[in-house]
Amino acid sequence: MPRFFCPAPLHTGDLLELPAGAARHVQVLRLQPGDTLTLFNHGPGWTTGGSTHSAGGEFEAIVTQMGRSHVQVQVGAHLAVEREAARSVHIAIAMPANDRMDWLVEKATELGVASIQPLMSERSVLRLAGERADKKTAHWQSVAVAACEQCGGNRVPLLHPVSTLAHWLRGLPATEPVAPARLLLSLRDGSRPLRDRLATSATPAAIFLSGPEGGLSPSEEDAALACGFAPMSLGARVLRAETAALTALAILV
Repeated sequence: MPRFFCPAPLHTGDLLELPAGAARHVQVLRLQPGDTLTLFNHGPGWTTGGSTHSAGGEFEAIVTQMGRSHVQVQVGAHLAVEREAARSVHIAIAMPANDRMDWLVEKATELGVASIQPLMSERSVLRLAGERADKKTAHWQSVAVAACEQCGGNRVPLLHPVSTLAHWLRGLPATEPVAPARLLLSLRDGSRPLRDRLATSATPAAIFLSGPEGGLSPSEEDAALACGFAPMSLGARVLRAETAALTALAILV
């Protein structure tokens, strides 16, 4: 059954218009009135316009009207199904260039990432600011939505606005015992294997910081360590930036 993200409150029995992107997809699939589909939104606790959204899961729905540019559906039964990762993992990564960031966002969503923070560091090739940064962030968010529709996830990961590494580190709250574990991908001596860290820690959430091709500079790593990040290793091989982030995510979730 086709699945569609619908960023609106979902309640059994409601009639609603699908958002433009989902409506176009329904039309491309040549669905007709009476056909069924699945809807999901951001999950529990998410509100907009003063309305609280459904308590996670997903909803059955039936197409009731088809127009040239709109699709109306009736929301059916709520299905209390979740396919989310057991550990909430947030990735902060110095953006790889070209279309590799698109690929990273797609695959990270499929693996179950909770959020992605695009960063610019000293060695970053991709530099974004202003309207261009906003458009890229919106594009990556749409990539995450499409990946959720495909993989069965019900909670779309948040794509944070592009930031410099230094600015992002300054904005982090002081570390607390119950805060997410802060992990830094590093090649420096003394870095601990990530799998060993997991064997001795049952942290329910983690922030994983990864650099660009060539890694973070020594001064940037020092700044991250000063903010409570622990240096971690993924093994003897040097991985590409997007491969390293996804490998860490696959281990952590």
